[in-house]
Amino acid sequence: MKAAVFVEPGKMEVREVARPQLEKETDAIIRIVRACVCGSDLWWFRGISKREPNTLAGHEAIGVVEEVGSAVTDIKAGDFVVVPFTHGCGHCAACRAGFDGNCLNMEGGGNAGYQGEYLRFTNANWALVKIPGQPEDYSDDMLNSLLTLADVMATGYHAAKTAEVKAEDTVVVMGDGAVGLCGVIAAKLLGAKRIIAMSRHADRQTLAREFGATDIVAERGDEAVEKVLQLTDGAGADAVLECVGTEQSVDTATKIARPGAVVGRVGVPQKAEMNTNNLFWKNIGLRGGIASVTTYDKEVLLDAVLKGRIEPGKVFTKRFTLDTIQEAYEAMDKREAIKSLVIIGQ
Repeated sequence: MKAAVFVEPGKMEVREVARPQLEKETDAIIRIVRACVCGSDLWWFRGISKREPNTLAGHEAIGVVEEVGSAVTDIKAGDFVVVPFTHGCGHCAACRAGFDGNCLNMEGGGNAGYQGEYLRFTNANWALVKIPGQPEDYSDDMLNSLLTLADVMATGYHAAKTAEVKAEDTVVVMGDGAVGLCGVIAAKLLGAKRIIAMSRHADRQTLAREFGATDIVAERGDEAVEKVLQLTDGAGADAVLECVGTEQSVDTATKIARPGAVVGRVGVPQKAEMNTNNLFWKNIGLRGGIASVTTYDKEVLLDAVLKGRIEPGKVFTKRFTLDTIQEAYEAMDKREAIKSLVIIGQ
């Protein structure tokens, strides 16, 4: 089968590799229909973080189940599914608490290779999210929105949930990538009255407004802090969604939050150190981490997409085939695409 392979920073290839097989009774084999490139993939593509060369890539997809292990009873061959990057078992303490991204029974070997024709998926019985019908039953736009449920929409929602966004809140969303834009969607879905999107790019500002942003702040650093405080009459935001991960973004988030607010952090940390004393002096909470993809999809997000309440698939602004995976990565690396869609099968 064909699959995307990371060769070295800046270089992806499509190679013929062995089709995966069932290895455990809890596995499923998925025929991938659509996949995509994640902003976190750019870390190793740019050489910022290390990744072993000649490894399979990708962690977001939708597809059709080809076969399942003997312990998989809730999913069967032929089911159309969201394929989350998390692989929650559904019964450990973390999963029961709603944190399947931190499943205590997560297995290795099934969390890479989504940018390929087939995938071995671990903990399939609970972690896969069944979509009614088949891919051909849905429009192109709907398929794109369903694809976001594998990661980016659930991650944006995780930022909003951990920041405890509620009706009538004023929310600031740090970051205008696909996760930040989905954070705007999530804040609106949870009832926020005012949503301030931090963005410096015209195309992303336009989409943020379409998703529900009421204000745009293009400034960075101290200027951004001053602008947000002006917009909130000096009080600061009720909740902050930190969807970047840089030191500056986290620092800004703590300065624009009102006393007692919560920062929901889903931007992968780019620096180990953080001055938590700044949180103390304003009674600000800091939460967030790896998204609870299966939990959120099953509880609210799949239904919201199917009913047309949200359209997160609009974050895909360029499309590619598996054979043009190098171009898909380059488009995001050069900011020519907000998020690159990869069409793999039917």
